[in-house]
Formats: sequence, C-alpha cells, structure tokens
Amino acid sequence: MLYRLNNRHPELFPDPLRTSGNGPACFGGDLSPERLLAAYQLGYFPWFSEGDPILWWHPDPRFVIYPEKLRVSKSMRPYFNQAKYTVKYDTRFADVMQHCRDTYRAGQLGSWITDELVEGFLVLHEAGYAHSVEVYEGEELVGGLYGMAMGKMFFGESMFHHRPNASKFGFITLVRDLLADGFRLIDCQQATKHLTSLGGENISRAEFLNQVGMINEEETIRGKWV
Repeated sequence: MLYRLNNRHPELFPDPLRTSGNGPACFGGDLSPERLLAAYQLGYFPWFSEGDPILWWHPDPRFVIYPEKLRVSKSMRPYFNQAKYTVKYDTRFADVMQHCRDTYRAGQLGSWITDELVEGFLVLHEAGYAHSVEVYEGEELVGGLYGMAMGKMFFGESMFHHRPNASKFGFITLVRDLLADGFRLIDCQQATKHLTSLGGENISRAEFLNQVGMINEEETIRGKWV
C-alpha cells in the first residue's frame, strides 16, 4: 500500500512497519522543514525524480555504517598521511547542496534536490539539525556531503567530488569524528559500491527502527559544527 500524506499536518507519517520496504512508502505532502524533521525522526527520507510527485522511502533492509566498523582501504591511507585535503564543517552548507544537486549520476534524469528541498534543509541547517562537510584542496572546494544529525545518529543525504576520492576523504573524516563524539549509527539509506567499501552493511528495518527509536532518549546537540 502506498500512503498519501496529509497536506495539513506535516508531522503525520504512517507507521513504517505498515509500509512497503521494497518501494516508496508514501507520497505527497511538501518538503517543509517541519515535515522533513518529522520524517527523519521516523527514518523516512525523500527521493524522487525532478517533476514527479514527492516520494518518501523507508527501505527494508536499510544500509548503514556503524562508526566503529569503518574500513579505510590502503589506497586511501596516503591521502591522510600526506594531508592531501582539508576538511571543514558547516561553512558552506548551501554550496555543498548545490554541488550535490549538480552532480551527474548515471541513469538519473534531473535531481531530487529541488529548490523546495534546499529551502527546507537550509532552515534545518540554521536550526542546527542539518550539517555539511566541506573538503578543500588548498582554497578550492573539491568535495563534500550533507545530512541530518538527531540524537546519536547521522542521516547521510548526498555527496559530491571534483577531485579523486575527495568525497570519500570527507566521509571517512566525518565518521571518525562522529565516533569520537559518541555517535552510534550512520544511515546511508541504500547500498552503493562506494559505501560498501567503507564498511557499510544491511540491517533489517526492525533493527533500524530500534536504532531510530533511541533518538527520543538522546540529546540532540544543535548548532554548527566546528
């Protein structure tokens, strides 16, 4: 069953266990910060092609990375040993979203990162929930990613790179910093070769919901990361 969201109540989403884990779980609504916040609190995320109705997903299984299980390949070690890139947080959030939006992905026409989604995430960034990772080569922004942090979970959204392994460099740095800050899970949504190489794994939706449920018992430290 594909549920239709209530336009008047952005906080209302169906019980994830009653939705399909093999396709979109529900559709409609908007991409307001209120609805996005409610969605991520239950583990939903928007993903759709430009021009299509807004689709919300809650896949089963769910692809995640436990920070303590991060794998760094031998090929990446010289990048860190030589300090090939530098990483900053929350200095160019809008630019990171724009670069992610402009990145071509094979088999995908357009981008789900619409103007409305950018506006919603910009509000959440100012509210201290959404964060960006910026990767620099010298003074040039060459890679990055963005996502949401709630409790001790980070929900990854999208990444980009303009230099070899720049996004991977930023992601590895992020995971190491999140581990040091006591984060217990990174949501990667769906499996990719890139994230599998870094230690990503599938878990059941039931286990994922157990993890999401802990957010309500944890403090969300809001504000820009430095």
